[in-house]
Amino acid sequence: MFCATEAPLSRSRIRQVVAALLLAVGVVVLAVIILGRVPSSDYVFLPDRAHPVAPLVHVEGGRQQAHSRGALYFVDVFIRKATLFEQLFGGLENGAAVYPPQDVIPPGVTGAQDEEIALAEMKTSQEVAAAVALRALGRKVTTRNAGALIEEVEPGYPAADRLEPTDVIVGIDGHRISTPADVSALMKGRPIGSRVSFTVQRNGRRKTITLKTVPASKGSSRGIVGILLGQEEDIKLPINVSIDAHGIGGPSAGLAFALEVLQQLGRNVDRGLKIAATGEIFLNGSVGPIGGIEQKTIGAREAHVNVFLVPAGQNAIDARKYADGLRIIPVTSFRQALHALATLHAAG
Repeated sequence: MFCATEAPLSRSRIRQVVAALLLAVGVVVLAVIILGRVPSSDYVFLPDRAHPVAPLVHVEGGRQQAHSRGALYFVDVFIRKATLFEQLFGGLENGAAVYPPQDVIPPGVTGAQDEEIALAEMKTSQEVAAAVALRALGRKVTTRNAGALIEEVEPGYPAADRLEPTDVIVGIDGHRISTPADVSALMKGRPIGSRVSFTVQRNGRRKTITLKTVPASKGSSRGIVGILLGQEEDIKLPINVSIDAHGIGGPSAGLAFALEVLQQLGRNVDRGLKIAATGEIFLNGSVGPIGGIEQKTIGAREAHVNVFLVPAGQNAIDARKYADGLRIIPVTSFRQALHALATLHAAG
């Protein structure tokens, strides 16, 4: 009885195997490098550490309270194109989330237009925040309905490529427009194929654009042009309030801005604590939901704040999932936010 043994590999054969392995490793490494650098069509959301609000806000007659041990913070989300690697395997950084473009940019809107919309939303949120804060102090703030703001343009309809998000409709066929209801009233009953002249305010200039109506849906007799509208407000403040967000877009810092305006006008808002806040704020003082709550909660944690004010509802539910010990306070209004902060214990 005997057993056969394999002949030992020759040196040349060993060199061939090693070379093949090195080549395979090199190909894998090169593929990873390429996948990690080439952008995809998707977007990745990343946490950004919460920032102090005070340096951004300047209130006439107010002052930043440097003596306070507390501070107010706003949170944002860093958004960029995902790499091919992130598209295939997800973001590797803590709190990273990858989304397809349709979940980030509205239909029919280019990337450049989306950035313009975000900056316009930020500008509006600043004005509204100042108005809400000053009203809370009993100051007189006057507002005027200034037109119908185009929030979205539906692809495939007459308005596509003619009207733009952030356009403000101020007239239809020579009739003055103050509210979205005015638009609805003038469009009601228009036959399919009617020509409608829209006068819009765009980048400080007025422009008239004529469109033909089409059926709202198959078989419908209602004529539309394919736009979604919101209210444009002209706000007059009794004092000058300027807010410089350094190019950050979106409306989600409204609550934080409003709190800071009060702080600079002498109200002890932070009570010696580090307070982060997020939420879109409206002229009636209500606080609305925002996006990117996972990343914003992580950003608040990384700034080591004491509490995080967030819109009540799903935002608060999601924020608690990532709080990791950070106290989450849900709010539905500016008044409720002030009450919640007034009952906090000051820092010792």
